[in-house]
Amino acid sequence: MAELSLSHVAHSVIGGRVFPGISGGERRRVSIACQLLQDPRVILLDEPTTGLDSMTANQIVVLLAQLAQRNRIVIVTIHQPRSELFKVFSRIAIMSRGELVFCGQPEEMVDFFSQCGYECPEYCNPFDIYVDFTSVDTRSSEREAATFNRMHEITSSYQGSAIYHSMLGKIVQSLQQEDKPAIPFKSKESPSGSAKLEVLLRRTVRNLSRDRMGVLMRLSQNLIYGLFVAFFVMRLDNDVSKGAVQDRIGIIYQSIGASPYTGMLNAVALFPALRAISDQESQDGLYSKWQMFLAYIFHILPLSILAIIVFSSFLYWTVGMHPDTIRFLCFTAVVLVPHIIGELLTVVLLGVVQDPYMVNTGVALLNIAGILVGSGFLRSTQQMPEVFQWLSYLTFQKYSCELLIVTEFHGLEFTCNTTKPLPGACLITHGNQIIDEGYPGALSRYTQDFLLLYSFLPVLLLLGMISFKIRDKLVRH
Repeated sequence: MAELSLSHVAHSVIGGRVFPGISGGERRRVSIACQLLQDPRVILLDEPTTGLDSMTANQIVVLLAQLAQRNRIVIVTIHQPRSELFKVFSRIAIMSRGELVFCGQPEEMVDFFSQCGYECPEYCNPFDIYVDFTSVDTRSSEREAATFNRMHEITSSYQGSAIYHSMLGKIVQSLQQEDKPAIPFKSKESPSGSAKLEVLLRRTVRNLSRDRMGVLMRLSQNLIYGLFVAFFVMRLDNDVSKGAVQDRIGIIYQSIGASPYTGMLNAVALFPALRAISDQESQDGLYSKWQMFLAYIFHILPLSILAIIVFSSFLYWTVGMHPDTIRFLCFTAVVLVPHIIGELLTVVLLGVVQDPYMVNTGVALLNIAGILVGSGFLRSTQQMPEVFQWLSYLTFQKYSCELLIVTEFHGLEFTCNTTKPLPGACLITHGNQIIDEGYPGALSRYTQDFLLLYSFLPVLLLLGMISFKIRDKLVRH
């Protein structure tokens, strides 16, 4: 940053089309700086001054000339440079119609064109004049033929000149050397994986902190959903005839079924832009794509935990679920996992599928399938075909629902209005009946279900690393 005079904007947002940031020249210097991170000895820049005003373009070219003086080879394609830059370049090559018309030092170029009968008038830009002399005008067949012959004559004169033969001689002499010194294209030294991950995490967190509206939405979307649920349920009742069982199961269903969607929406909204940046920077060899994946996952964890705590604190106590602090903490810990899995699974699939809308649809369908097979709400797991019973063990919804059913219904006593009872409603008097009938053995599997539920996170993390390593290879090829 010091080498490219960017220290004064170190803490500024780069910006883009949506909101302003640093200037166009500074943005171009940032692009060059990214390429200099690995200290390359050969730098090729394609029209680095295009779209910049003349003063900024001049600053960029002078900067590149300074880089060339620091043991680097800088090759630049450029259009309409200022005349002041004529002597900045060590060598100038003019090409036309795929042919090398001239290549030599600036002073040699002036002498060569003068000898060919094409003088550069005083106060004129040599670049513009000589490019005009060597360009082919295609506005009419006569002009095209005339200008093509002129270009061909200049090319022939160059190929017969001392400048051209001197260059060929140096090439032949270089090729005949037995021990040619190798030019290191890039520095082999690189920070450790943990150091790269630290930088990526710091950058991701910093960008996130600047997007205050995004942070607010991430923290509040679950809470807003909780408001809808609380509005419809209002307050849980212990009277079975008033929906005590149905309302509780409905809240559990909504908590497990909806939380993956909020995580998925976050990933679809935020991660594709980061993925595009990581594709470019990993191609430059700065880091691997899986390191960006890990940095993103680590940075969402605190916000996800906070968002679910806010959601659970509001919903749990507002609707009047089992009034026990330990059970509340268990409820929060269980609901957290589907939320993180929703975002984690989306990011994993975005590693191998380019279209975020396709990933959005895929994750939604997987979540619906998991709810149908694993929750036991639509149909009791014991009544399902055996193949679906086995598949239910692969869904996080199975363990989440069992845990929340036990957390809410264990030890809960129900009452029943005997004056206007629902048919069969008064048969349920204790919460353990719900557990025994719908989820036999769930109480004894409580700790095991917790461990199995949280095991989905490292498994998906590992799959994500594999997914982005595959993406690394696909993009390179």
